[in-house]
Amino acid sequence: MIPPDLERWRLVLGAPAEARTGPLAGTAAERDAALDWLYGRDPDLARRGVRRGPGGGGLHGDDPAGDRTGGNGPSRLTTVDWLDAVHRLFPKETIERLERDAVERYEIHDIVTDPAVLERVEPDETLLRAVLRTKHLMDPEVLALARRIVEAVVRQLMERLATEVRRTFHGTRSRRPSRMKNSRNFDFHRTIRANLAHYRPDERRLYIESPKFVSRTRRHVEQWQLVLLVDQSGSMLGSVVHSAVTAACLWGLPGLKTHLVAFDTSVVDLTSDVTDPAELLMKVQLGGGTDIARAVAYGAGLVENPRRSIVAVITDFYEGGDVRRLVEEVRRLVQQGTHVLGLAALDEDADPSYDRETARLLADVGAHVGAMTPGRLAEFVAERIGR
Repeated sequence: MIPPDLERWRLVLGAPAEARTGPLAGTAAERDAALDWLYGRDPDLARRGVRRGPGGGGLHGDDPAGDRTGGNGPSRLTTVDWLDAVHRLFPKETIERLERDAVERYEIHDIVTDPAVLERVEPDETLLRAVLRTKHLMDPEVLALARRIVEAVVRQLMERLATEVRRTFHGTRSRRPSRMKNSRNFDFHRTIRANLAHYRPDERRLYIESPKFVSRTRRHVEQWQLVLLVDQSGSMLGSVVHSAVTAACLWGLPGLKTHLVAFDTSVVDLTSDVTDPAELLMKVQLGGGTDIARAVAYGAGLVENPRRSIVAVITDFYEGGDVRRLVEEVRRLVQQGTHVLGLAALDEDADPSYDRETARLLADVGAHVGAMTPGRLAEFVAERIGR
């Protein structure tokens, strides 16, 4: 058995390092085989002339080397067997990375199209995106299992974001005293100052005889509209997911009327499905071109009171239609008093990858352009409504 340090180096460097480290055995050999099943299919290995070890390819249901000849070697594992192995051999963080690479990097679609595999995987956002990309390949039985993944991940996102949205819209603390005595409005600093006379040095204890509380400003005064226009091209999938969840969290808040519209070269109003974001996502058709100007024109048609409306365009700004028309549509909205947001991303990472030239043109005519997480978007909306 090789020492632990050499074992780690052997796992990192692969079979060619065995001449120096010695061969793996036991659990380490199983880990190496599971890693090789996935990363051994990388075509860059062949280009760099990296030789596979004597066990290489033994686990492959889809041999990256293209060797499909018969033999007496070990049987090749299926994706189900591989998933069982990684769940047994690796910690949770590593499992999530392996599953993500299998789906996104190597496009092993049976992870989300094989019922036996779907029953074993842990729902997360990577698998949700994979389901949404491949749902057109699924038969009804697989689609029913995939829907459970969508529902589970959406529920997790809703629980996380709903708390943030509720806190944002609950009202801001003001400096005015309040007679409403509850823990949420407790004013720690004023309470300390008001009760310093009751400090007991010998006990090193401050006795509170007169607790202080603050009031909260009321945000929900007049009706506002929020129109979310979401690019549903493949590169914006993360934004589609978080936009659907954000719209569901904002739906029904006092003082706010929310619309959700998806677009590529056509425009689809999904507002009627906002209350069920899982069902909404299963209806989204990803891909196609991008006509942002058409979507903005549709959104402008939904605006009832321009000065109490926010139109948020969630896209990478790569306009497949007429850029000049897009700029003019945004200019008209801004001139009539509508708040226009151009959001380059709407996921938790707020990845700011977008066409900066088009974004600059929209900013020049008065749009707010940048990247916002769902929570920051909720704050922006709450700030405008509270004015």
